Amino acid sequence: MDQNSGKYSLLEVPKESLFKKYVRIFLVVATYWIISITTVFINKELFNGQSVKLNATLFVTWFQCVVTAVICATTTYLSHKFPSIIRLDLPEARPFESETIRNVIPLSILFTTMIATNNLCLRYVSVAFYYVGRSLTTIFNVILTYLFLGEKQSFKSIACCAVIISGFYLGVDQESLTDTFSLIGTIFGIIGSLALSMYSIYTKKTLPFVNGEVWLLSYYNNVYSVFLFMPLIIISGELHEVLNYEFIGELWFWSTMIIGGICGFLIGYVTTLQIKVTSPLTHNISGTAKACAQTVLATSWFNEVKSFLWWVSNLIVLLGSFAYARVKQVEMARRHRETQNDQKV
Repeated sequence: MDQNSGKYSLLEVPKESLFKKYVRIFLVVATYWIISITTVFINKELFNGQSVKLNATLFVTWFQCVVTAVICATTTYLSHKFPSIIRLDLPEARPFESETIRNVIPLSILFTTMIATNNLCLRYVSVAFYYVGRSLTTIFNVILTYLFLGEKQSFKSIACCAVIISGFYLGVDQESLTDTFSLIGTIFGIIGSLALSMYSIYTKKTLPFVNGEVWLLSYYNNVYSVFLFMPLIIISGELHEVLNYEFIGELWFWSTMIIGGICGFLIGYVTTLQIKVTSPLTHNISGTAKACAQTVLATSWFNEVKSFLWWVSNLIVLLGSFAYARVKQVEMARRHRETQNDQKV
């Protein structure tokens, strides 16, 4: 809380007792799991569900960006208009200034590519295979940080990457034996993993421009993505699909679309909040465990029968991802101690 203004930062965690802290962490992690899994299932239904029957993944993604941008803009406006009621210390946004566009638009292009390919992957592959299909993010992170930042990896990190790659290969091999396998979906998953890695790296470069305000950067990304998606929707032929959609005027359809948009906004918020109240390592562990639960839930929900080796591939990817996160955390802690010792000397 800002002692002078009496306002709370949106992601600020006030001091509290140990018990209350554990309860808060549990509630945040549980909320992250619920919203994340719900978002995946809702999006799957919107992209190629039997009830929606709309072949317009990019349009749905565009609409979710619109909802997120509107929520961000409305919340920011109200917090400035009624500061005594809405006590959130949100930065003022200027998305249409030339300097803002020039500095943020490259990141927004990566953001648009990332969410478009991830959602196209989800459209074509099963929910159960979705995690494995996008599991190469860690591998691309290692490659790109070396190419662009010159950051070398330890043998343990490379070994973990080898485990993840082997799990991905086995997963694709086993999924190809099923009726739900989609080569184009797997390719979109790989592109999505690459885009996510590039987005993560470029975010570090862009954050200083917005003074480290994640909320502001998310707002800008979604505003610009609204415009970036428009030509893609037209070129892909989805505009014609939407205009001729049989349920375009139905309340249930737009209600589902709005719920999906709200979930899209919330997942970004609770992801950041989970990192704030725990740590990046705990967030990675939580995300890995959530992916496992999501896979089990999806196979049960959609009545999918998977082979033993298919489950082994998921386990290999999960263990490899967890091990990599742990190795990086240990290495980071060691470097921090070495830096402190050097400063003392």
